[in-house]
Amino acid sequence: MAKALVLLTPAAPAGIAAVTPSVIRGFWSIQTRWGWWRKPTRQTFAEAAYSLLHLLPEAQQRQAYDRFVFDSGRATFEIGYWLLDMRGAARVDAAKVTCPVLVVGGTRDRMTPASVVRKVARRYGTVSTYREFVNHAHWVLGEPGWEEVAGYALAWLSSLRGET
Repeated sequence: MAKALVLLTPAAPAGIAAVTPSVIRGFWSIQTRWGWWRKPTRQTFAEAAYSLLHLLPEAQQRQAYDRFVFDSGRATFEIGYWLLDMRGAARVDAAKVTCPVLVVGGTRDRMTPASVVRKVARRYGTVSTYREFVNHAHWVLGEPGWEEVAGYALAWLSSLRGET
């Protein structure tokens, strides 16, 4: 059993509408190919630079993108189109999540906008702590100023153990 969870710019579970215009733009090349949900998928560099890496200098965007691997089209479908997923893979029974949950959002996130991340935090109710970082986006641990996000998460985890 988990003692704590740290959710960094998390994908929304079933029941939370998360498909926004910026998400559609970020996955356009994938979603416009028939059968994408049955194949490995990968954003184009332009899509990743727009939706995930836009706070990095272009050279760092390219370095990060070059390390990307293909994702499961099925998993992408299950997360983004949970209403159509008869298996319900993205369903989370929030009542069964009883450990402390830190949910981190970024005000400039185009992939999981802060408005969506706030809903995720509310889903977990009293066990959740929400922290929104100004001038951060989806790549919170790779963007300039990542140390603030990592430091906050570490301090939050330490507080659970009674450390100062």
